[in-house]
Amino acid sequence: MDFDAYPYPSRRTVVFAGRGMVATSHPLAAQAGLEVLRQGGNAVDAAVAAAAALTVVEPCSNGIGGDAFALVWFGGRLLGLNASGPSPRALSAEKLKSGRSMPRYGWASVTVPGAPAAWAELSRRYGRVPLATALAPAVEMAGEGHPVAPTTARNWRIAAETYACDLTGAEYAAWFETFTSTGAAPRAGEVFRAPWHAATLRAIAASAARDFYEGDLAERILRFSARTGGYLVKEDLAQYAPEWVEPVSIRYRGYDVWEMPPNGQGLVALMALGMLEGFDFTAGPSALAVHRQLEAMKLAFADGLKYITDRRLMAVEPSDLLSPGYIASRRELIGERATPPAAGRPPGGGTVYLATSDGEGNMVSYIQSNYLGFGSGLVVPETGIALHNRGCSFSLDPGAANFLLPGKKPYHTIIPGFLTRDGRPVGPFGVMGAFMQPQGHVQVVMNMLDFQLNPQAALDAPRWQWLEGMRVSVEPQMPEYVVRGLADRGHLVEVGTDGFGRGQIIWRLPSGVYAGATEPRTDGSVAAW
Repeated sequence: MDFDAYPYPSRRTVVFAGRGMVATSHPLAAQAGLEVLRQGGNAVDAAVAAAAALTVVEPCSNGIGGDAFALVWFGGRLLGLNASGPSPRALSAEKLKSGRSMPRYGWASVTVPGAPAAWAELSRRYGRVPLATALAPAVEMAGEGHPVAPTTARNWRIAAETYACDLTGAEYAAWFETFTSTGAAPRAGEVFRAPWHAATLRAIAASAARDFYEGDLAERILRFSARTGGYLVKEDLAQYAPEWVEPVSIRYRGYDVWEMPPNGQGLVALMALGMLEGFDFTAGPSALAVHRQLEAMKLAFADGLKYITDRRLMAVEPSDLLSPGYIASRRELIGERATPPAAGRPPGGGTVYLATSDGEGNMVSYIQSNYLGFGSGLVVPETGIALHNRGCSFSLDPGAANFLLPGKKPYHTIIPGFLTRDGRPVGPFGVMGAFMQPQGHVQVVMNMLDFQLNPQAALDAPRWQWLEGMRVSVEPQMPEYVVRGLADRGHLVEVGTDGFGRGQIIWRLPSGVYAGATEPRTDGSVAAW
């Protein structure tokens, strides 16, 4: 019996609940969040619990050594938490002159991890139960073991095969010792135990994450860095703190769509929706509708990749890119034929996603990542801390906005989303998957607001993805008339099965009931109360 094989399409339905909901890409993580809700925690506690659990059960997508972002609706207000980290003070482009692009693996790709600080800060500001209570389910799963889920097993196996070829230095030995201790990646249903991971989570819980940045865990990270040619130093960790920020939004079909401000790429989704607001989609999904979506995404990406970087160093204001006049000028470039993307001139001036809610109306849109798979390939020995490789998104071109500088935050792909209407919360949504994320945000928002699909159907619908230039990819379920119509308009259409993202949605009905949906493309689950 092959537990990885699914020859037939499956059907999911919307989950309804009134007292609380946790939607994640893994059933055990969803249950972890629900367990904390039942113990008296709120939506923020549930988000922290699910996030920590995901580092255990889905390590091929995120980890303790990754970054995080959150949009939190609490007490009638929406706030954003940016828990991405800067490049080390000792790292500069000059030290990497031998390469034309940033390395994918190794220390040059590591920025200061922000996920542990995100858990602690969310718990401190909004949590109702102690951080140790929120992390307890993750500690238990890591220490006692958990059966590996099918999608996780597949991604784990692919990573292990890739790393066996690419990670040849001694500094990578701890990755294999931690994640392939039996000589291979665990299979679906196989119990995986991570006692080192459990011990690290306990230390984070006991110290409100300060042990990771200033205590014993920090010393172990820094010793490993010094011994293996890393760039992290004491000040990089000790002086790190996540940042509370004001989200940015755009009005679309009577709703406000909210994203994190730069250094994240949420602006890309908002710019595309701003352009698409000017078109009529009442006829429903069609080749013309998808064509316009793709053209808007290409224009938005061109601007995003040109201008988005560390907020402190951007040459333009986010409001410039979202100004009605500029959005209208970009919309005018969308014609009947596919065109190569080009940036405009605005006026001067591997990832996991989860959504939670509680009976008091609080909601969280949360995302964290090690970026590409397990990340940099560097694991701090006997800790379970896999360091992410977010720094590989920096540019080594001095003329690029995202040029590598010491202490700079890179262009970040992970973005949580949130919907409100007339000042009232509708709910969190997100689609993970690197540069697929803003494309997924646009598609699920339009599926719900333009095409009137319920949240589950909005996730189930076949997706498209712009790749580069004129190349686009569509899922096999995309109607043939749409594929032909795109090709007739000049798009170079490929049919693919991977890379279309994995999402979750919670939609709050006027009655206060929550409608939850989870991704059919992964092991996702909605745990509700």
